[in-house]
Amino acid sequence: MTMLSDLPIEVLLDNLLPWLAIPDLIHLGQTDHFFARLCDDETFWKRKLEEDFNFTDERTARITGWKHLYRGLRNPKTYVWGEHSKGRLGLKKIPTTTLRDVPYPVELQIKSGARIVSLSAAGWAFFALDSTGSVYVWGTLNGTSYALQHDGYSEAAKPAHTPLKLGMQSPTRSISCGRLHATTLDDQHHVWTFLSWGRPFRLVTPAFDATTLDSTPALVESGWNFSSVLTKSGDVYVWWPFAAPLKDIIAARNIAMDAAADSKAYATEDGVIPCSTWELREEPTKLPPLPPLPELPLESAEPARLIKLAALESRLIGLTNHGHVLSIAVESDVAVRSERWEYLPNFSEVDKVQQHPVYVSSQLKPPQNLRISHISAQFQTFVAYSPGSSSVILLGSHETHADSTPLILPALQNNDVISVVLGDYHYGALTSTGKLLTWGEYSRGALGLGDPGMLPPGQPGGYRTEERRRAAVTNGGPFPPGTSEPAEVSFGHGKAQRDKMFCFAVAAAGWHMGALVIDLEVRFLAD
Repeated sequence: MTMLSDLPIEVLLDNLLPWLAIPDLIHLGQTDHFFARLCDDETFWKRKLEEDFNFTDERTARITGWKHLYRGLRNPKTYVWGEHSKGRLGLKKIPTTTLRDVPYPVELQIKSGARIVSLSAAGWAFFALDSTGSVYVWGTLNGTSYALQHDGYSEAAKPAHTPLKLGMQSPTRSISCGRLHATTLDDQHHVWTFLSWGRPFRLVTPAFDATTLDSTPALVESGWNFSSVLTKSGDVYVWWPFAAPLKDIIAARNIAMDAAADSKAYATEDGVIPCSTWELREEPTKLPPLPPLPELPLESAEPARLIKLAALESRLIGLTNHGHVLSIAVESDVAVRSERWEYLPNFSEVDKVQQHPVYVSSQLKPPQNLRISHISAQFQTFVAYSPGSSSVILLGSHETHADSTPLILPALQNNDVISVVLGDYHYGALTSTGKLLTWGEYSRGALGLGDPGMLPPGQPGGYRTEERRRAAVTNGGPFPPGTSEPAEVSFGHGKAQRDKMFCFAVAAAGWHMGALVIDLEVRFLAD
């Protein structure tokens, strides 16, 4: 007699398990050792996270723990901290602190029932994506200007002091923020550019018509003043919405739309910004193909192609499926035509990394093999990194070229880092165990290490001496020194602080930071 366990594992994973309710999956996994291993399959739970919660691994190097994360996403919490001007933290009440900023994580209340699965930070704002594909925003998209109180969200400078939902027709799949704008990709493969929350435009072009791999957007990436798309075939397109000719086209359309009262995008009483969407038919600039690249260990038989992008102020970092890290300047449409991708061997090749002074002059164990799998960037800094217990984290800048040496922080190496985020002058690294480490400048509390006036002297995030701490408490300043060594952030504050908090996503920009956290104590009580 044929038994269920006699079927090929692929058939069970692809055709049986996805149709089972979660309680049935749990019960099946309790029947014997075979089904226990099958129902714990990492790839299955990773796929189920995307299908059920709109959660992807696009911006994380996590390779395990997907089932654990699935269970916790029933009730994720959103925390924010740092500079609070322009409404960028979305908090109804700003806590009273020594330096009048928010130097520790504070829980943000978003619409009841919304499961936030991804955060992205702009210069003065946040975008949050929930499990249904809805987008919530708070702060000010263009913090360099001002809006009148009676203006709607067709104005880029109109602040949202608490989270508001964007009224978009199709579910959003991914978001990438620049300094004054954001680029999103929806479930129809449509690419949207937000210069204001109320009037996003869809870039309509044969390059993104999704009829072939060459024209199907795989991911979007925003620099400070440009947007880019990577297609599934590895082609890269860029456009500059703040520069001519797009700037002039957008300005003319805004003038025409200003005449219609219903396009002002006033928020409704239930907290929704009704987006007046429009289409911009313009051809983006296609970047040149990759140059000849050396063979790397562990590479696949497939030809090298770009699979990830990360954007700096005016430069793109690219990563291939073989682990090559490259860079190209994208300052303007005219300038980019003469640019070429530049290969960065010191960020890609294991023997080059092994010769780094940090490994040569210390007890730090160098990597025995290397494949860079993820990149991130913001403002003037980028990071290339690999996952696992022997993770390698390499930092570069907008001035990095082929012969440049990466910056390596020993505390981050071999630490199972799965995500690195960057503000203007503060940085964060997330580990697979749910710990968030921050370092860099104080940046109005963006490190999130605690109120410096209340921390013991010498503790990360605090003052170096008791004298300086007392002076700050009395006079409200000066700011404490930065933190050169990564230090762990604690979630919750005072009576609300918990030890069993698991951070699974983080975002940073400007002088602020946000994180998504699972309360493990609550999860276990619910099981």
